[in-house]
Amino acid sequence: MNPVTQYPAAPASQALAWFHQKLQFETDCADVHSALSQGNAPGFVLLHVVGGEAQFARRHIPGAVHLPHRDIRPEVMARWPEDTLFVVYCAGPHCNGADQAAMKLAALGRPVKLMIGGLTGWADEGFAFASTENATEHE
Repeated sequence: MNPVTQYPAAPASQALAWFHQKLQFETDCADVHSALSQGNAPGFVLLHVVGGEAQFARRHIPGAVHLPHRDIRPEVMARWPEDTLFVVYCAGPHCNGADQAAMKLAALGRPVKLMIGGLTGWADEGFAFASTENATEHE
C-alpha cells in the first residue's frame, strides 16, 4: 500500500484545529527574521538558551539574549513583564535545549514559542549571525 495514502487525511476542520494549535507553540526562522528586520520592537524576546558565553559570543541570532535553559528561574525572569512572549532557540533539530527552556518558561506561567530549526535552521535560511569581537575559540 502507498504509505502516503495508507491513512486518510483528517477532515479539513480537524486539520485546521491541529495546525492552528501547532502554530501557537512554534514559529520558524523566516518569521523571526522578518519580525526582527522590521526595525521596531518585534513583540517578543528572543532567547538563545544553550551554550556558554563564549559560544554565544561566537555565533548567535542578532537581537537574541543569552539565557541558558539551566538559568531560567523566577528571579531571573522577573526582569521582564509577566506577559512578555519569549521565543526560544537552541543549536538545531538535534538539540532539545529549546524544549527544556520552553517547558521551564511555561511552568513559570510565561508565554513561549519555540523557533524550530534553531541555529541550524537560521544558517540554512542564509540569515546572518551576530558575534562579538572578543569571542574565544573554546568555552
